[in-house]
Amino acid sequence: MLLGVLTISDRCSQGLMADTAGPAVAAMLRREWPQAEIRTGLLGDDEDAIAEALQDFVRRDVKLVLTVGGSGLGPRDRTPEATRRVIDREAPGLAEAMRAKGAERNPFARLSRGVAGLKASTLIVNLPGSQRGAEESLEAILPLLRHALEVIAGAQNHP
Repeated sequence: MLLGVLTISDRCSQGLMADTAGPAVAAMLRREWPQAEIRTGLLGDDEDAIAEALQDFVRRDVKLVLTVGGSGLGPRDRTPEATRRVIDREAPGLAEAMRAKGAERNPFARLSRGVAGLKASTLIVNLPGSQRGAEESLEAILPLLRHALEVIAGAQNHP
């Protein structure tokens, strides 16, 4: 199975800051799906480039793409807009679960505009850009992701 992690950050893409959140998310995926191949990427906050990278993951039949960053209220945070341009159907419960879990510790987690949805058989989920926020958000939805990927692949057994 192919999985993807795409970090969205002007500062990281310009070499002004190290990307810690993307590698942390990739490590969590490796623990959950040790047999999976994980593709990674790093882009600046450019909506067109983000949408094209997401389309490329879909074309390569990546089953799950986690974006990291660009989902806040900043003027260049455009990851949700790029994601909505690509997906056919939203999965709002995933974003709701991440915001609810994050708000238990940090009320500012409710300011995240991240979305989740499907394009063909690829599930795309926007995570926050901070390492802690990304890890906590992914932890909140990992059990849901495993089941979601099974259902997307055609499994008929629903709990």
